[in-house]
Amino acid sequence: MGRPLLLVALLLLVAACTTSGPDGKPAGTTPPATGTPPVGRWQPRPGTPWQWQLSGRLDTSVDVPVYDIDGFDHSAATVAALHRQGRKVICYLSTGAWEDWRPDAAKFPRSLLGKGNGWEGERWLDIRRTDVLAPLIAARLDLCRAKGFDAVEPDNMDGYRNTTGFPLTAGDQLRYNRLVARLAHERGLAVGLKNDLDQIPDLVGDFDFAVNEQCAQYGECEELTPFVRAGKAVFHVEYELPTERFCAASRTLRLSSMLKKYDLGAWRRPC
Repeated sequence: MGRPLLLVALLLLVAACTTSGPDGKPAGTTPPATGTPPVGRWQPRPGTPWQWQLSGRLDTSVDVPVYDIDGFDHSAATVAALHRQGRKVICYLSTGAWEDWRPDAAKFPRSLLGKGNGWEGERWLDIRRTDVLAPLIAARLDLCRAKGFDAVEPDNMDGYRNTTGFPLTAGDQLRYNRLVARLAHERGLAVGLKNDLDQIPDLVGDFDFAVNEQCAQYGECEELTPFVRAGKAVFHVEYELPTERFCAASRTLRLSSMLKKYDLGAWRRPC
């Protein structure tokens, strides 16, 4: 009789340890702290200096810890060289708009292409079609990972606030942006929320940093404070305001700010 009773006791103990809690996870499991990335994923902190260059010959001499460069245009060797200099490297991709010059442009069905977004050769995507877009975006993120990038900057993430040719809603945008973030995280990449200020309260927990253009010009920089409060960097540029018009406020808000030209070449004037 001793052995069966002991076996029953052991089985009851195992069941108690593996009972699911209300969130579907084993009881007693402690969830990771909010805003803490999994081990191995980079987390840039507020105020981190950066360089953003998407055109021209890459200037690797800028003394900053973060470079944001085009994911298609640069090789794994370039990323590795920046790593040897102690830099983290962000992979720029467009995930909300189609670009006619990209090597995978023909893989996007014509039915997904909407109106132009104001840049030559670019058209908004129908982000509601996640069944078609998910594998296409995943392949682009695989490219970033294969080249050794630390993070991704997905661009055109606020189509619902623009004239895209599709009846996109805020809910459509939230679902799509979270999909992009999840796909990046599954590949060990940090991911930034590009613009999309209105949805920051809903998305700050899904993204590791923010990238913003012209929040000072339009009086919107304080809307980015949820990222800073969460210990996450806000990489910010202005194009038209002189640095004396925004740098003091940027330092107060702990933004990583600089003045750039619209072509996003090597030239920069940091705060």
